[in-house]
Amino acid sequence: MSTQSSPSAWQPGVTGGGTLPSGPGGRTAAPSGDGHGPPVGAPTVTLGAYPDYPSAQRVVDYLADNRFPVERTAIIGTDLTLVETVLGRLTTGRATLIGAGTGAWFGLFIGLLFGIFTIGNWIAVILAGLVIGAIWGAVFGAVAHAMTGGQRDFTSASSLRANQYAVTVEADAADQARQLLGRLHLGGRTPQTAG
Repeated sequence: MSTQSSPSAWQPGVTGGGTLPSGPGGRTAAPSGDGHGPPVGAPTVTLGAYPDYPSAQRVVDYLADNRFPVERTAIIGTDLTLVETVLGRLTTGRATLIGAGTGAWFGLFIGLLFGIFTIGNWIAVILAGLVIGAIWGAVFGAVAHAMTGGQRDFTSASSLRANQYAVTVEADAADQARQLLGRLHLGGRTPQTAG
């Protein structure tokens, strides 16, 4: 699921506004006006836009290494896409094995907790927890798969990916950040600085 961004949505160098939230991500603030819309915060400036997260992370890490107050920055992913990678076919047997494995880990954990407080044979308590957990996990895995009625006969892993990552900073600290970033070389690629 990908959405096309309109030309007026986000522009590097635009202070606040657009579809980017103002202020660094994660900071709590009182809601603006009637409680609808983004919270009011310090105006921000986009320092650069990068095609992947490691490049944006490297910029913020570089600022942190140079004693810049990174709590005034944010990495904002735009044009988010949900990607579900199919890992394989899911049969009742495989669901049973996956359930047994999950149950065994849980049983091992419970067995260890009880084993700590056991005066007698603590290894037997741990093994009993592991076996009981594996059996119940296998039963629940098989039953859960059977209840889907063949509607989802595959396993998958979901992830969110952004098309672009913007590094923003509060406007009053932007000049200091730009001076520091002037010394950073991104493998022959310079950041798209805002004017």
